[in-house]
Amino acid sequence: MSSAPQSAQFLLLFRHSEEGPDPTPAEMEQIMGKWMAWIKGMKTRGELVGTNRLADTGRVLRGPGGKDVTDGPFVEAKEVVGGYVLIQARDLKAATAIARGCPGLDMKTTIVEVRAVEPLPPL
Repeated sequence: MSSAPQSAQFLLLFRHSEEGPDPTPAEMEQIMGKWMAWIKGMKTRGELVGTNRLADTGRVLRGPGGKDVTDGPFVEAKEVVGGYVLIQARDLKAATAIARGCPGLDMKTTIVEVRAVEPLPPL
């Protein structure tokens, strides 16, 4: 008896540089088209679990009870997390292969971090 290969969830975190000029509206439309095609491909193949873009601003809490609150991301940061994709893959090697399709890598503006999701025990 053979069993189907197990799959796990992996989080792809997208970091991008805040340096350099912003793309023009026409360039942004082209960039978003490439990202949407990549994400739709993952959905078609059954790899996509979920995805979202992150707002440009937020809060950073530190210390006991989150007493120290700073508007973030930090101004001095060279890279910011701009979004994520949660995928299903059989292992880290397969998740890395999926991440290599990220269009931001070819544009040299994006760093992709691939992390395995470790489920919590039932609550």
